[in-house]
Amino acid sequence: MDAELLSAEFHRRFGHAPLLVRAPGRINLIGEHTDYNLGFVLPGAIDRAIYFAIACNHQQEARLIAYDDQQDTLIIPVSSVTAGEKQWANYLLGVIAQFQQRGILVPGFDCIFGGDIPLGAGLSSSAALCCGFAFALNHLLDSGLDELTLAKMAQSAEHTYAGVRTGLMDQFASLFGKAGHVVRLDCRSLDYDYYPFDTAACNIVLCNSGVKHSLASTEYNTRRRECEQGVDVLKRHYTEVSSLRDVTLAQLDAQLEHLGPVIYKRCKYVVEENHRVEAASQALNESDLTTVGQLMFASHAGLRDEYEVSCCELDVLVEAARHLPGVFGARMMGGGFGGCTINLVTPEHVPAFERGLSTGTRPITGNISHGSGRWRFTCRSRFNCLDIEQCQTPPASLPLPNNRTVATIRC
Repeated sequence: MDAELLSAEFHRRFGHAPLLVRAPGRINLIGEHTDYNLGFVLPGAIDRAIYFAIACNHQQEARLIAYDDQQDTLIIPVSSVTAGEKQWANYLLGVIAQFQQRGILVPGFDCIFGGDIPLGAGLSSSAALCCGFAFALNHLLDSGLDELTLAKMAQSAEHTYAGVRTGLMDQFASLFGKAGHVVRLDCRSLDYDYYPFDTAACNIVLCNSGVKHSLASTEYNTRRRECEQGVDVLKRHYTEVSSLRDVTLAQLDAQLEHLGPVIYKRCKYVVEENHRVEAASQALNESDLTTVGQLMFASHAGLRDEYEVSCCELDVLVEAARHLPGVFGARMMGGGFGGCTINLVTPEHVPAFERGLSTGTRPITGNISHGSGRWRFTCRSRFNCLDIEQCQTPPASLPLPNNRTVATIRC
């Protein structure tokens, strides 16, 4: 999928040229499940993206076409936007509702979208979908909304129409990405700083577990409720606590009996993960990739043992990576229960990493069918509107077992 293909399809269907928008997916170097706990995250935008072709149609209905889903189509009056059975459409309808709730008149329009972000791989395709659509409508309608407002609208659309209570990290990363950098976001104040990440010195390699997760049907929302329960308990004893961002490990230990073992583990992971994000940011400023890698391994251990959102396939991939040459660090990335691992690998060791990970995981999960191969892609800046940047053409397929799709990100 690319912008030219989408534009040609739009012109074929509707007979005129559309507005084109590109919305990037994201990786998250470290800081998982901390965003909705008002902590710190360290994501970066990538050049895998969702593309939109959109234009007003001078009617009273929206015609939405999911190009990658066999061109599934929804036609709905813009005056009666409600969630329905098509889950992909609910994300877009939620965005329309956000504009309407702000008193912005949304006229009839046509929209075709598609992209090359692997679904369910932890690369935030849903955030790119909502953010890109919000960005497109904002430009199309000349609404004048700033990017932070669009990010919050996209988040609210996921909450209200898709039923997924995401934090703000995914939307922020898609809208505020900067080439050659990751961005540390303070999810309480929304202050942010960019940190250099030179992938000429260290490649970010993503490895797909082959397990497709769905946040709405997993325990993502349960984890969020457990953290809220922990905050409620801690507030009774420490008046300064308003989120897990304010909690110390000593306070957690002191209230173990009141928290109970499960809530204690959830809270402990979040507190420690915030510390890891701050330490990783400092290490990046000092070009200390060894420390960043060790923090990533520690993050995965916490996600596996304390937050309990990993799965066997992800654990296997991280442990296999740990023992390969040239690997600084690895961890699961995303909401959990599937998706990708993110690995820091020296460029000269990437080919051996791909081979070693393939053969190293075969005996454990060899019953899963072979996957489609690898691709390479690039960290990008924020959205492109009208001036579409094309993704690089994927190289020849490298068969990997167990649905392992490996991607090397180059800034």
